[in-house]
Amino acid sequence: MNKFAWLMSPLLMLAAAPPALAIDQTLARQVVIRAVDGYIRPAYADFHAKASALAEETAKLCGAPSDAGFRAMGARFGDAVESWNRVSIITEGPVMQKNRFERVLFYPDRKSIGLKQVQALIAKPDEAVTDPKALADRSVAIQGLGAFEYVFFGSYPEGVVAEKNSFRCRYGLAIARNVEGIAAELQVAWDDPKGIANDWKNPSKDSAVYRTGEEAMQALIGVHVHGIEMVRDQRIRPFYDDTTEKMAPNAAIFRRSGNTIRTIAANVEGLEKLWQVADLGVFLPEERKALASNIAFDYKAAATAIAKLPPPTAEALADKTYLEKLAYIDFTLKDATARINNDVGAAVGLEAGFSFADGD
Repeated sequence: MNKFAWLMSPLLMLAAAPPALAIDQTLARQVVIRAVDGYIRPAYADFHAKASALAEETAKLCGAPSDAGFRAMGARFGDAVESWNRVSIITEGPVMQKNRFERVLFYPDRKSIGLKQVQALIAKPDEAVTDPKALADRSVAIQGLGAFEYVFFGSYPEGVVAEKNSFRCRYGLAIARNVEGIAAELQVAWDDPKGIANDWKNPSKDSAVYRTGEEAMQALIGVHVHGIEMVRDQRIRPFYDDTTEKMAPNAAIFRRSGNTIRTIAANVEGLEKLWQVADLGVFLPEERKALASNIAFDYKAAATAIAKLPPPTAEALADKTYLEKLAYIDFTLKDATARINNDVGAAVGLEAGFSFADGD
């Protein structure tokens, strides 16, 4: 089965005719090699390292609780959140197996399913969830970074440092160990010379991943288009929807730990780095090469603007200037989508009018 089919609706798949002229297959392979070895594998390795550091610091906190230890754990949590969101733009491969993506972060949680389950565990402790292996078999909503945040930054967080090896801290440690284990699995899978990285880098008619360079390039374009959609629809719109002017600051991702802006910036920075490293612009004709730089500029401008934003509190969302900055970020991301979808897409064989997007 063609592995990039998840990126397209059935109607769009029908609309995509085979390209009249095949792209340079050697160039396509080089682009994928750069994407895999220059971004994806290092990003997963970094996530594993950051998850391990979080687990180590959490273990220290549980064994010797203190305000300083809590702050140190919080810093490592922010690092892990940032690292995950740099690589969470990759929604294909091993991360989509065994529910790993949702187990690392169950979000959006529109019906507060995860929140309610974690609250119930804190109110009525279940020792089974303090075992990382047992926790891994439970609901995805109680075993990832979102659950960890509520355990340590939700209601009555001071209770974590009030008692050595408390249930709450041990449950949080199990979450950290669980995420560390998932991160290790992902790194091993991508570092396997005969595994997913090899499949990605060697498109062929016998491949279970990509049969041609065109398919591989289209999938990489899909990563960017859907990555931008994730930022707009799952990161920003939960707290501010410009189509309805709905403001919901309490719905912002990682708001309790103060990592909302860091999360959004990491998503866009990840897209920017992947774009720069893979260099999809190599397929553009000489007279349109500048488009690749324009896309990189859009990413950089959006990431810089996001990083400068204060947290999306009720007060911030009532500020016209703040909303104008959000509108600017949205504009630059939409501009990047259009350039990638139309110009670069055409260069790798997508029929005119083809779109990965779901409505924009």
